[in-house]
Amino acid sequence: MAEERKADQRPINCVLIAGGRYHDIDFARLELLKLLAEDERVRTRVFEDFECVEAIAACDLLVSYTCDVMPSLKAQEAIRAFVAGGGRYYALHGTNSILRFLENGLVDTPDWAPHFMETLGSAFASHPPIEPIRIEVADAKHPISAGIEPFETTDELYLSRPRADLHVLLDTEFGGETPGFVDATWEKARHPVVYLRPLGEGAVLYNALGHCRGHYDLQPLRDWWPTVDRCSWELDVYYELLRRGLDWAKAPAIQRMKGE
Repeated sequence: MAEERKADQRPINCVLIAGGRYHDIDFARLELLKLLAEDERVRTRVFEDFECVEAIAACDLLVSYTCDVMPSLKAQEAIRAFVAGGGRYYALHGTNSILRFLENGLVDTPDWAPHFMETLGSAFASHPPIEPIRIEVADAKHPISAGIEPFETTDELYLSRPRADLHVLLDTEFGGETPGFVDATWEKARHPVVYLRPLGEGAVLYNALGHCRGHYDLQPLRDWWPTVDRCSWELDVYYELLRRGLDWAKAPAIQRMKGE
C-alpha cells in the first residue's frame, strides 16, 4: 500500500520567466532551475515572457531573470495582483530594464511600463562599464542579509530610479559617468543592490547583481563577443543570496502546508 502524502509534501508551484536580450539567458535559466530543483517539492514552469497570466495567478512563487522584456498591461496587472494578494516575487538583474537604441548611438530607458516598475519598486536607468564593485550590508538583521559580509564582485552595477519605498538589504556607492546612456551623469550616492518592496499582502525581492553574457548574446549589435562573462555567478556569496531569496519566496507556501 502506498504511503499517504504528508502535508509538507505538497508540490510548490513556481513560474520562472527567463528571456530577453544581451545576456546569456540559457546559462541563467539553467542555474536557477538547478537551485529550484534542490527542493524536490518545487515544480517549475518556464516561460520567455510575462504573458503567462494564468500560470502567474496560480503559482506559489514567481522568479524572473530578464532584460528588456516589457509585459503587456494585462500581464502587469496579473503580476501586481499576484504580489498584492500575498505572493512573493524574486526578480533578478535586468528585470526592471526597458532599452531603446537611439539614432545618436545612445541607449534610452523609456518609462513605458510604469505599472510594472512600481510593482518592482525601481526602473533601470543606466550602468557603468563592468568593473569591481564593493557591496555593503545595509540591514544585517534581516534573514536574507544576516551573516553576509561585505564583498567585492565584478558585475554590471544597475543604477535605477526608485518607484516605491524600499527596504534595502545590500547596497553600494557610486558616482560618476555611465557612457553610452542618455541618463549618464550620477552624483555620488548609495544605490540599492538587493532590496525588498512590500506590496499589499506580498512583496518583491530584487537582486540587481548577476550579469552573464556568452559569445552570441550581443546579436544583432555584435555577431561575436570574445569573452564569456559570469560576473557575480562566480561567487559563492551570490549563490547564497539566490538560495536565501528562493527560500524567502517559498516560505508562504511552506507555512500554508504546516497549517493544513
